[in-house]
Amino acid sequence: MLDIAGLSVAYGGLRALSEVSLKVEAGQFVTVVGPNGAGKSTLFKAISGIVPAAAGSIRFDGEDLLARAADRRAHLGIAHVPEGRQVFKTLTVRENLEMGAYPETGRRQWVRTLERIHALFPILAERHEQLAGTLSGGEQQMLAIGRGLACAPRLLMLDEPSMGLAPAIADMIFERIAQIHREDGLTILLVEQRVAEALELSDRGYVLETGRMVLEGPYQTLLSDDRVRRSYLGIGDE
Repeated sequence: MLDIAGLSVAYGGLRALSEVSLKVEAGQFVTVVGPNGAGKSTLFKAISGIVPAAAGSIRFDGEDLLARAADRRAHLGIAHVPEGRQVFKTLTVRENLEMGAYPETGRRQWVRTLERIHALFPILAERHEQLAGTLSGGEQQMLAIGRGLACAPRLLMLDEPSMGLAPAIADMIFERIAQIHREDGLTILLVEQRVAEALELSDRGYVLETGRMVLEGPYQTLLSDDRVRRSYLGIGDE
């Protein structure tokens, strides 16, 4: 479904990504982990078209994404839930969801999709007339995910969905993400710093450091890798 090959991105002459390659097959749950500043969010922005690629290719179902304007990529079925939630604070919960449904598929499936969003996050139904800026951080994250689902995507990209949340709320968000993948069969690409939880949900994982992919494989392989255990799980040598 998503095939990235040799992707490089530069900011002001500095390489944020260097020759990054990644694949996501239809129906898979794939996670990218790594420290702050590794380039994880830049990767998502390049896929969405927010930042330009300096080299390499990004293909979605065989189509060249780099030849598509950013505002057209959502119409292909790609939803990007950004880091920091970035809800429209002066709009209501319902209006935020409606904004997510602007692609043709989202508009066509709006009634069914809205029911699904409310089933996953009942608080959004209860607070549909409330301004998004008055929600708690956890509720705003639910809204951001709901807004991503509102376009009826084929690929859901989630950037640090647990950031800034209390552990119990973060756990609930992870449970809902797993439920979406399990019950809806939605293809998910996740960027996350909660490495153990993220990899355990995944079919495949990638480790990104200083703009380069340094490890990849099934989650069992990554969780048993000494480098991952030391650097990300806090487990030293026995």
